[in-house]
Amino acid sequence: MDEAMSKRATPKAPAQPKESGRPRGGPARAVADLLPRVGGAAFKRYGFVQAGIVTRWAEIVGAKYAGVSTPESIRFPPGKKADGVLTVTVKGAHAAMMQHIAPEIVERVNRFFGYAAVARLVLKQGNVAPRPSRTAPPSLRAIEPPAALGDGLRAIADPELRAVLTALAAGVAATSGPPIVGDELKSLVVAGKIR
Repeated sequence: MDEAMSKRATPKAPAQPKESGRPRGGPARAVADLLPRVGGAAFKRYGFVQAGIVTRWAEIVGAKYAGVSTPESIRFPPGKKADGVLTVTVKGAHAAMMQHIAPEIVERVNRFFGYAAVARLVLKQGNVAPRPSRTAPPSLRAIEPPAALGDGLRAIADPELRAVLTALAAGVAATSGPPIVGDELKSLVVAGKIR
């Protein structure tokens, strides 16, 4: 018995780190490459298998419902990654509306995952942080003047088509601002401001 106790009482020496031939930190990596792992760990802690359900909630349920709700967690039965319960926080009186479309939300979430990840939806009333609205940058770029288009139009064999495209390019280059369409255009023609 004394022998067994003496084996346990003997302190072990701390392990020395093994020396390897490479530098300690490894090659430099972009921070953007590391962020999905950091965010993924935080999302998994709160029951989200995939962070995309939070970041793409507006795409999954639509802008109308995403403005009044936010996913809180997904809880799965022990040992499974299917038939989970999705808990969604809903703003005020919108919970009744969301309850009516709960089967559709479950279907959309499952379509997002690609399998029957969610079987049931639990709605919880609470405050929902407003989502920042993203405005797309203007996609209009400056149009080159017709003189610069001349080289490209010379390759067109049909002289009538080339003349029409040259006139179109000149008209587009002469305009400024967005195009005027519909009733606004009709009123300008009637007023004699546009021919």
